[in-house]
Amino acid sequence: MPERSPRGTYLRIADTIETEIRRNSTVTLLPSEAQLMEAHGVGRTTVRRALDSLATRGLITSRPGSGWVVVGAERKPPVLDQLTTLVRTLDVGADFPSEKELTEITGAARGTVRRALAQLEGAGVLEVRHGKGRRVRALPDNQS
Repeated sequence: MPERSPRGTYLRIADTIETEIRRNSTVTLLPSEAQLMEAHGVGRTTVRRALDSLATRGLITSRPGSGWVVVGAERKPPVLDQLTTLVRTLDVGADFPSEKELTEITGAARGTVRRALAQLEGAGVLEVRHGKGRRVRALPDNQS
C-alpha cells in the first residue's frame, strides 16, 4: 500500500480480509502472515495488527500449527462429545485408541484430549491399565 491511509493501513487490510471472508464462504484458512505481507506490501507488525483486529471482533482465531482460521468454519463438536461418540462404537472391554491417535482424530491438543479422557475415566466409562492403555469399562449414558 503505497500511500498512507488516514484510516490506518492495518484497518484497510482487515477490511479487505473481512470482505473476502464474507464474500467467499469456502474460506476457512487465511493466507500466512508472510503471504499477507507480500500481497499488501507491508510489514509483519501491520499484518498482525490487522489480524488482531479481526480476532478481537470474533471473525478469526489463531490455531497453533495451522495459522489463522475463520471462526465457525469448522463446526466440530467438543472433544468430550467426540470421544463419547467413539466409545459408543466400541464394545465393553475393547481397547481405546491412544492419546496420540485421539489427537489426530479430534484435531485437538494432547492436553485437551487428556482432560476429556479424565472425565470419561471419572465417569467410569474408561479404565486405565498402566502400560497397556485404556479400555472401555462401560457404555456412556445417552445424555452425555
